[in-house]
Formats: sequence, C-alpha cells, structure tokens
Amino acid sequence: MLNHFLTAKRHLVDTREITPRTWADYYATCARLKDAFGDTRPVDDLRGDDFAAYRSAIARKWGPVALGNEIQRVRSIFKHAYEAALIDKPIRFGPAFKRPSRRVLRKARAEKGPRMLEAAELQTVINAAKQPMRTMILLGLNCGFGNSDCATLPLKAVNLDSSWIDFPRPKTGVARRCPIWPETAAALREWLARRPEPKDKADDHLVFITRFRTSWNKSSNGDNHANPISWEMKKLLKELKLHRSGLGFYMLRRVMETIGGESRDQPAVDHIMGHAREDMASVYRERISDERLQAVANHVRTWLYG
Repeated sequence: MLNHFLTAKRHLVDTREITPRTWADYYATCARLKDAFGDTRPVDDLRGDDFAAYRSAIARKWGPVALGNEIQRVRSIFKHAYEAALIDKPIRFGPAFKRPSRRVLRKARAEKGPRMLEAAELQTVINAAKQPMRTMILLGLNCGFGNSDCATLPLKAVNLDSSWIDFPRPKTGVARRCPIWPETAAALREWLARRPEPKDKADDHLVFITRFRTSWNKSSNGDNHANPISWEMKKLLKELKLHRSGLGFYMLRRVMETIGGESRDQPAVDHIMGHAREDMASVYRERISDERLQAVANHVRTWLYG
C-alpha cells in the first residue's frame, strides 16, 4: 500500500504537480507507518487503538502543528488505498485520531511567543551570516522567501539589471513579483561570482548550490527534518544566542508579512508573498502595479535599516 501511494505521488513530482519537498514528507510518513505497524501487517487489520497509539507517540515528540500535518498525511495515504481499490472499505481511524483543535494550536502559538526578530536583531543576523546564507536571509526579508523558495530559485527568475524577481511560489504555483533591494542585489552579485559548479547538471539552473556542489533542496531520503537551510539558520541563531523554539528561517516570511502589512496595501503584500485569497476582489483583480510592490518592499527595508 505504501509503495503504491509513493509511486503515485512520484508521478505527480515528475509532472510538477507536487514538489519534491512534499514527496519527501510523504516518504517520511510512510517510513514511520512501516516502523510502527510492520510492513507485513494486513491493512484491514488496523484498528482505532493502533492509530491512537501512533498519534500518542508522535505527539510526545512534535508540536501540535507538526502533529496535525502528520495526521492529515496518514489519512491521505489510507484514502488513496481505498480509492485505488487496494482495500475494500475505508479505514476506521477511531475517535482519537484527529488533528489538534484550534484552541490547542492557539495556546501552543501563544506559549512560543512572537515568532519573529526585530530589526536590530535581524541586522546582527545578516552581518554574521556567511554566503550564501546572507543572501538567502535577505531574500527572506526582501521577498518573503521560505526554505524551498531559496532552494529552488532559478537563475532565470532573477534580473539584476532591472532589480526584479519573478518566481511563482513552488508550493502553490501562485505568481509572485518582487523588487530587489540594493543590499539584496549586492549580496546576489557577490554570491553568483563565487557560486560553485554543481555536480549534477540538473542543478545548473539553480541560484544556490552548497559547498558540496549539491542542491539546497530538502532531502528526499525520508528524514523529515533534513532541511539544510533550516539547520544552517538554527546554527547561526544559536551562535548569536537568538534561537528559541519556533524561530527558524521561515520566520523571515513572518517578518515580511507582518511589517509589509503595515504599509496598508495587503493585496500588494499578498502578491509578493505568493498568497492567494479566494475572495471576489482577488478574482476580479487583474494586476498589481510595480509602484505598489515597490512601496511595500521599501516600507520593510526602511523598518529594517532605518
């Protein structure tokens, strides 16, 4: 069942309907299910108590957000099995195998405190970061880029002559356009001048290559936490004594959303972030002017550098 599911999802990676990172998450979940239940266990022998025990084991290690995502992936795997006629009837997961409630999520978020750094702290991070992390951090603040955005950013998306990046969000395919700050442009030029030649020709198009001459993409070896950008950011924040729970590379997107929103032009912020809203205004809106996008980027830059 697990192999059938992964093969089907791999086809979606090949057609670019899902990202390699999503496939890696599915692979890791399948590996955990195999370890928990055994690869020879008949699927229709699983009961609610089995899934309750699985949920309990995951909940002891992870927070409520990661737990909820895992539960959703598990349900997707067994739903696939039923729809693919691998099993005769849907699996009964039992009453305990549910995602954490919104109340639990809100409490967990409040306990972690603000999940962003302030301007002076971020300047310290930028100044301490080495290449290419410094450029990635600037892209996170300037354009709201997350881990996979930086890892998959193609060279053709970056126009340093016009100082713009046009790069649809890999996760959703939503179009994004972002003006490049002078600081970000300078960091990009510095990095591209020393960018190593990739080992794999398939990575020739990528902006960022590791010192091992490989992609910065999340590992697809089944390790759910094998994200090199996350690890590098965590190491940097610890060195600067700025690390705390819930604070990682992705918090740069939170900074862009939070501070960008203070420009009072949320549609322009959404366009830079690659957020799609299912409201009528978004349906009818055909474009966002470059001037509006530039105003949002300038607002965040002024907040950061003063």
